[in-house]
This record gives sequence, C-alpha cells and structure tokens, in this order.
Amino acid sequence: MFRSLITTFCVVGVMATQLVSAQGSKLDFELLNQTTLTIAELYVSPAADNEWGEDILGKDVLPNGQSVEIVFSPKAKECMWDLKIVDEDDDDVIWTKLDLCKASHITLQYRNGQPTAIVK
Repeated sequence: MFRSLITTFCVVGVMATQLVSAQGSKLDFELLNQTTLTIAELYVSPAADNEWGEDILGKDVLPNGQSVEIVFSPKAKECMWDLKIVDEDDDDVIWTKLDLCKASHITLQYRNGQPTAIVK
C-alpha cells in the first residue's frame, strides 16, 4: 500500500529532503499521477535552471492514481517551474513552465498521446 508522502523541496542549491515542514510557501501543491505510469523519480526545477537536482521521491514511488504533497522552502520565489518524471522503465517525461504561484493542485496525464498537466 502506498503511504502518504509529503516532500519538502529546498531551493537553496536545489536540494530536496523528505522532511515534513510547516514552513511551506505559496508554491506548495498536490501532484496527482494520472499518467497510467508508476513514477519512480520526480524532479522539480526552476524553469530558468539547466539542472534537475535530486529525485524528490527518494526511495518511494508514485503509482498511477496516487498523489503527493510537494512543499517548498519559504525561500523559493520563482513562479515558473519545470517538472520531470521517470517511470519504472527509465523513460522520462517533462512538463515545462508550470506557474506554481497559481497552482495548488496539478494532475499529470496523457491526452491524445501527449503529456498534459492540468493546473488548478
């Protein structure tokens, strides 16, 4: 059974930890996986950066139909972020320029064979 996971994402040096933090920021969001894939790795990076940093799921996976809370450091100020997943077959999919300042819930899925992010 998949356990609920809250991930704290620290942007100082783009380092991720898996500690529960009450000091989230306006960038925090819930990520729902509806891709039909099991997400083995998850990366979130400012859109202007060329580096992904570390897998914020760590040893956990995010099965299809499950969600995870992504909690950012209060120091994170950028609004535009890219998101990358790697599935259990080591295939990756990237969503670019997600405005996290306007998002509290993001659903990842495929529509007509294309990766789609529904941002609410």
